[in-house]
Amino acid sequence: MDKRREWLESLANERRLADNTLEAYERDTRQFLLFLTAHLGAPAKISDIHTLRTADLRAFLAQRRRDGAGARSLGRHLAGLRSFLRYLERKGLINAAAAGAIRAPKQPKSLPKPLSDIQALDVVSMEAQLHEEPWIAARDAAVLTLLYGCGLRISEALDLTPADLSPTATSLRVTGKGGKTRLVPLLSVVPKAVEHYKALCPYHLPPDEPLFRGARGGKLNPSIIQREMQKLRGALGLPDSATPHALRHSFATHLLAGGGDLRTIQELLGHASLSTTQVYTGVDQARLLDVYDRAHPRA
Repeated sequence: MDKRREWLESLANERRLADNTLEAYERDTRQFLLFLTAHLGAPAKISDIHTLRTADLRAFLAQRRRDGAGARSLGRHLAGLRSFLRYLERKGLINAAAAGAIRAPKQPKSLPKPLSDIQALDVVSMEAQLHEEPWIAARDAAVLTLLYGCGLRISEALDLTPADLSPTATSLRVTGKGGKTRLVPLLSVVPKAVEHYKALCPYHLPPDEPLFRGARGGKLNPSIIQREMQKLRGALGLPDSATPHALRHSFATHLLAGGGDLRTIQELLGHASLSTTQVYTGVDQARLLDVYDRAHPRA
């Protein structure tokens, strides 16, 4: 369906959604059109989408639930469909009232699982890195230091160029989701770790090209860091929740525990909404209750 392709292109070019979100929306709407084709007994047309009822959308979500989709996936399915249908409505092709009448599934509340401060420091240390090639070990330490020291998403760290991070830099301009930029203060250990990697890296690193390279010289793939983190979990005896993204959670949780305010942490993380950042208050309360239970004489 050409209109679906146009919608996806508009999300990429105008709203600048993340690649992962675009891939999910493409997959979700493709699954919906396949469902609608089976539902109608013929390939779905714009006229069929125009006459959609709330019951049709509920039937699709019910099928996805039977296929094993959880509440988060169902919520994303609905968000993608609403965006697509409203795009068609703006083009004057359909009425998207059915999409607006259906409520998103209630989302389970889950708290991020940060590492302890000692665990996080172990993970980012040069001594803990397992790769036998010194420059690759230094690279991994530098990337992990950026995740924990600056609260970056792994994609944000791997999008950096040498020009973004000079040896004397005291702050880092980060481009996050939706192309939004934010300024993050730099601890001295961050440029030190990056400079150590750069000094050992065998590849030329032009100022405007990717800073972090794979073994063959191309841009470093996130899966490489995820795999190295998996090895570190085994070597350091860390739980399965110790992922690269857990270092970002640790950054926020440790700042909050140290007295940081939510609004500042929101800006440092690049969250669009304060409610997204507020989940870390639950993490900190859980930590305090744990300490209370273990330490109070009457516990």
